[in-house]
Amino acid sequence: MQLNMTKGKPLPVILMFTVPLIIGNVFQQLYNMVDTIIVGRYVGADALAAVGSTGTIMFLITGFSQGITAGFSVRVSQKYGARDQIAVKRNVANGILLSIISAVILTVFSASIMKPLLHIMNTPDNIYDMAYSYIIVICIGIAANIFYNLFSSYLRAIGNSQIPLFFLVFSACLNVVLDLLFVVKLQMGVAGAGWATNLSQAISAVLCALYIWFKTPDLKPESDQWKLSPQDTKPQLAAGIPMALQFAITASGTMIMQSAINLFGSEAVAAYTAAGKLQNILTQGMVAMGQTMATYGGQNYGCCNLKRIRLGVHAALFAEFIYSMIASATMILLLKPCLHLFFSGDVDMNAMIPWATTYSYMCALFFLPLCTIFIFRNIMQGCGYGFLPMMGGVAELVARLVVSMLSMKLLSYRLACFADPAAWIAAAVFTGVSYLYVMRQIEKEFQTT
Repeated sequence: MQLNMTKGKPLPVILMFTVPLIIGNVFQQLYNMVDTIIVGRYVGADALAAVGSTGTIMFLITGFSQGITAGFSVRVSQKYGARDQIAVKRNVANGILLSIISAVILTVFSASIMKPLLHIMNTPDNIYDMAYSYIIVICIGIAANIFYNLFSSYLRAIGNSQIPLFFLVFSACLNVVLDLLFVVKLQMGVAGAGWATNLSQAISAVLCALYIWFKTPDLKPESDQWKLSPQDTKPQLAAGIPMALQFAITASGTMIMQSAINLFGSEAVAAYTAAGKLQNILTQGMVAMGQTMATYGGQNYGCCNLKRIRLGVHAALFAEFIYSMIASATMILLLKPCLHLFFSGDVDMNAMIPWATTYSYMCALFFLPLCTIFIFRNIMQGCGYGFLPMMGGVAELVARLVVSMLSMKLLSYRLACFADPAAWIAAAVFTGVSYLYVMRQIEKEFQTT
């Protein structure tokens, strides 16, 4: 099930790796959406708004986890591409130890700041307690999130995207069952949805770890490699910290945007949340392509094949341009029918639809620049260049900050919705230029080796 991405025509190789990732990412979004559907229908619209109001905070937590673990796996993909088996195993062990430390720090820090953060984000008073109940449970489960992402990243680093898909589908199905048990049967409210997510991710992490231990000898460290090694820690942190910060910076921008949305009340928050869930599903092809390009870049950088890296980027851009147009059309066509899934019959859908359509239609027009961000950002990260992708996150943050602050000053919901497209345009331009610069730097690097 391992895929050597240094051989074969780039487009078929990239698509072969990407398709399982798309399926897995969509399943992940579906079970996140099931959380909101079950909460909205069985607890109420305010509960849905409460979960939605914490969405950007959850993105910050999970994004940081995904970023730092993806950074730890970059070295694994590079060493795998260079056929250095000892270094692969050593980096696996080192990344696990670093992840333990990261999980402890992130859990303590996030739990300690959550109450003031919800106040800063203008969380409406009528949903504040439910919002806190949900997000604090998510904080408790950070370790499960980190280790599922770490083990999945390790498998993808050696070209295996099928097994993480299998465990993710299992986790998604388990999450639905646990949601129904905790929220509907045991009436645990929004906290029940959080515990369902934590438990399903923890089980997936354990299954991934067992698969690596018993079925993937290329990734199984030797007994003498279970120690923090300076020669591996420094490059892993150099890759992981910028990737984590890039997610954190992006999430900070979306939190500012959420603060602007929150000013328009729980009804607007609920509609925006529902529309955002559909958008998240439709953009998973872009996310999956980014994950693919990180592995593709890492393996081909490891074997010093710059020409193949460029060919892969061209192939990915071609595929994603087509995908973005299909996603935009689907978003516009499916929005109104899908909104009814989130709310019970006593909710006035005529009041919800204008809030949702304003955000969704505006974003759908700008999926094209969004798809390029994932390709340029991840190919640079896969090649070990973390600073410029992180600064692309800064470009997003600045754009979201400016537009969101203007929307709060003018009390304009449309302007608040434009914060996402503005961020995508700014980041697309920055990462596109940065990619060209990094390719020139790599060319010079390979010429001297």
